[in-house]
Amino acid sequence: MMPGETQNNDIWPIPAFYFKVAFHGAKNKSDTAFQEISGIGSQLDTDEVFEGGENRFSYHLPKAVKHTNVVFKRGIAELDSFLVKWCKTFFEGDFKSPLVPKDLSVHLLGEKGTVIRSWNFFQAYPVNWKVDGFHSTKNEVAIEEIELCYQYSNRVM
Repeated sequence: MMPGETQNNDIWPIPAFYFKVAFHGAKNKSDTAFQEISGIGSQLDTDEVFEGGENRFSYHLPKAVKHTNVVFKRGIAELDSFLVKWCKTFFEGDFKSPLVPKDLSVHLLGEKGTVIRSWNFFQAYPVNWKVDGFHSTKNEVAIEEIELCYQYSNRVM
């Protein structure tokens, strides 16, 4: 633990199965229930620089931060869903209307439903939308996967 941090035994270890997603400006909150979220992460790109005359090592200088795309999985939603309508403007709209990115938050919840960790994603929009395969020999829920890229993110808690 870092100096000044306190460990709350009610939330340790943090569960990964209890979470919620909030699309800022979405009126239908029930439309943002997901089975799985993955891809939350950032990476610092570097430039490798070699010193003239010294061949034993190189310097790695920070260049830019890259963010991985965030992937959401859930059961296939109804056509009037906020998220489905928003994705359709990107994939089926022929770019006739302005494409509107959205801000969103992912909240990891504790046992009592309180937010214990939170990430914000700014100017997100869908870049991939697919449906998992169908199998006649399995009795499973049909799953859709929505992948979003975004301008930047931050961890709030």
